[in-house]
Amino acid sequence: MVSKVITKQEAAQFFRDGVTVMAGGFMGVGTPQDLVDVMLEKEVKDITLIANDTAFIETGVGPLISNRQVKKVIASHIGTNPETGRQMIAGEMEVELVPQGTLAERVRAGGSGLGGVLTPTGVGTVVEEGKEKITVDGREYLLEKPLRADVAILRAHKADKAGNLVYKRSARNFNPLMALAADVVIVQVDKILEVGEIDPDEVMTPGILVDKILVAGGKK
Repeated sequence: MVSKVITKQEAAQFFRDGVTVMAGGFMGVGTPQDLVDVMLEKEVKDITLIANDTAFIETGVGPLISNRQVKKVIASHIGTNPETGRQMIAGEMEVELVPQGTLAERVRAGGSGLGGVLTPTGVGTVVEEGKEKITVDGREYLLEKPLRADVAILRAHKADKAGNLVYKRSARNFNPLMALAADVVIVQVDKILEVGEIDPDEVMTPGILVDKILVAGGKK
């Protein structure tokens, strides 16, 4: 079996200017900080960032915003990071706000090969601007298109060398969905185990979805 375990230096090759990145996490919880650091150190520019939120100025994906490496954010809220709001208002960065449930379903649709999802959320509000409306059984829905990324960066508690993942409590959040919706999936884990050391019934994301594994605090 070819090893999926990589160093931070090896992880850098997957991030280029203009890359679209999905990042797991909820206000930084469940966000792979070492992989964010890789993008910071490489000074990747013009990132399209898909995440639930932009965390805080100094945590989660927030430093990418502060360092002006992001050209567009697709997220459900930005209120915890004032720098995101400042750049948006100044026209320095594009922000697409998506209701949280809709964001999750758009990612799920991207991972499942669907053409989109129909949701009543946002009908009659600014959310519907520029979107197709479809009537089903007399009720109007917005067609929300799927989301996919070049790279998904995830955070798990542990993995075996095949990439089978186990998350820790609420850090699970968006990570399993995003594992389905990117061309390359890289996960940062707290510890790595041999194949067979994780009970199959405990696996939350199967290894077939995971391309590369970075052990937290491991080799540069």
